[in-house]
Amino acid sequence: MIDGVGKMQNAVQEQYLKVKVETASPGELTLMLYQEMTKSLLLAKRLYTQQQFEKMNEALHKVRSILTELIVTLNMDYQIARDLKELYDFYSRHVAEFMIRRDVALLDDTLEFCQGLAETWKEALLSLKKGGNSAHV
Repeated sequence: MIDGVGKMQNAVQEQYLKVKVETASPGELTLMLYQEMTKSLLLAKRLYTQQQFEKMNEALHKVRSILTELIVTLNMDYQIARDLKELYDFYSRHVAEFMIRRDVALLDDTLEFCQGLAETWKEALLSLKKGGNSAHV
């Protein structure tokens, strides 16, 4: 019985997430990616301390996939996009290097970067909404 309830809860959560993603603006989608990346980095760090390296690597591959997705969506006509691409590439290499060297400082640096991006992006979205401009970021 508990299995059935758990499956139903998962199905409801998946449907909620699907609707949330389908109705989100590009700016909100970017924020979701930053938040998911932060969540995956925190999970990877916890798994590292528990010496669950295979699961840790899965979480880190997800982080690198998100960074790749962020790069693909950049409009390179703008300098800020080129700057972001360099940062995304840099931190993607940080994650890859951590997977090899297991230097926690690399993971911490990437986590700090990601949390900063998420917070800045969240503030920017709130600022746009407060300004009465509901334009997509």
